[in-house]
Amino acid sequence: MQAASLPATAGWHWVLDGFRLFRKQPLAMFTWAMAISLLLSIALNTPPFGPLIALLLMPTITLMTLSACKHVEADRVMLPSMWIKPLKQPGVFKRMFLMGIAYASAALIAGLASFLPFTRDLVEGLRAASVTDSLVPFLEAARVPLAIFAVLYLIIAALFWHAPALKAWHGTKMVQALFFSGIACWRNKWAFLVYGFAWLAVFMGLDLITGVLVFAGVPLTFASTLKMPFTIAAAGVMYCSFYPAYTSVFGGGEYPRGATEQPV
Repeated sequence: MQAASLPATAGWHWVLDGFRLFRKQPLAMFTWAMAISLLLSIALNTPPFGPLIALLLMPTITLMTLSACKHVEADRVMLPSMWIKPLKQPGVFKRMFLMGIAYASAALIAGLASFLPFTRDLVEGLRAASVTDSLVPFLEAARVPLAIFAVLYLIIAALFWHAPALKAWHGTKMVQALFFSGIACWRNKWAFLVYGFAWLAVFMGLDLITGVLVFAGVPLTFASTLKMPFTIAAAGVMYCSFYPAYTSVFGGGEYPRGATEQPV
């Protein structure tokens, strides 16, 4: 595999390219983003199995998103039957499901490794929170394990970021796909940093606008309802940006200025 090492500005170009793809077929990508939002909402509200199922399906959803973006880039109209087309290839769904098991297992191990050593502090923080009727003691107790989990999950996310496409489109073995993905993310860490901050600014901006509306006298329910389609649209653009983030690193187009191609 050949992976490009991109400049930090590539992260911003991924966002712009995602917006360009979204504008080609906004209805299809908006609907897809809404479906993913609904799935995540159901998963988060049905613990403990809901979040686990969401993790298991994440590589499959990632592949479906990238495949849809590939069709959009080629100016093919996304019909309902085309969304599941990549999963009909022999063995693809099985490989994605096995990758989902690996992803969920890694996240579970990271969670246990982060929180189990601090069980006593967390229990005491929870007890203090119940006595004082404030979450502050528990949040203070959870600060360190949350920080550890964030670091571990960032590593896991890098390993699995490009892995579904590498596995499904290139037939790479799972261990190799994880390795190639991790190395590619490390080589482009500054681009991903810009990319992450850009999306953080977008979603925080939407929250800020909602807060301004509420401060101006708009009812909270109405402001939140007004915010929802914009949030889903922003998520749709973000999902579209996954595709240029992959193709600019592993091929599928010309490398941006300043990129250097290196073997993984």
